[in-house]
Formats: sequence, structure tokens, C-alpha cells
Amino acid sequence: MHFDQRTQAALREVGLSDEEIREASDRVAEAVERDAARLREFFEADTLYSDMSKAHSADDIHEHDVAYLDLFTHGSDLRGYLRFDSWGVPVEGGRILSADVVELSLGPTVHDRVRFARDEDAL
Repeated sequence: MHFDQRTQAALREVGLSDEEIREASDRVAEAVERDAARLREFFEADTLYSDMSKAHSADDIHEHDVAYLDLFTHGSDLRGYLRFDSWGVPVEGGRILSADVVELSLGPTVHDRVRFARDEDAL
């Protein structure tokens, strides 16, 4: 179960049984796995656009050649690695905003939430 002890206690206080808490936890894990699959599919595009802040660039939108997005899930955690043509960055979370736009929380060296789209007009 991925709920921490405080969350489990609060869920019990509002009347959920241990079985219901386990079911909710399983549903969260399944939703995260579905999102991971959709994110992997989204990043299969060869070229994507982002609103990532980049050093030495005044542009608001950047074009990226994507090599791969490798993700794994555990409970409500979604982590992995995003590899571009010449560099990569750890992924520490992600979500689908629409059919055309997703958002990843990127770790070192970016340390930001970044939106990606297949079409730069979607950003």
C-alpha cells in the first residue's frame, strides 16, 4: 500500500475499512501505470516541443529530438529517464494534460515541471 500512515489513519477516520483503503491504493497504482503507458506512447514521437527554460536561450518554446522515455512505477510514484538526442534528465513525475500536451517533473539539471507537445502551437 502506498498511502502513508497518516493518510491511512485519516481514511479510517472517515469510515473506510482496511479493505477499501487497499482497493483505493490499488486503483491509484493502476492509474499511475496507465499514465506511464500513455506518457511512453506520447514520447515515441521523434520531435517534441517544450516550454522548458534553457540557459543561453531567450526562446519560450524549444524543439527536441527524443531518443526515449524510460519510466517505472511503484504505487503512486512515477520515475525514470528522458533521453534527448544529445543529453538526458531524470523524470520524477508526470501527468497527461490533454491528448496533445503532457507535463513531466524533471530532476537535475532542469529541476522544473515542463510541458511537452507534438505541435508547438499546443503550448
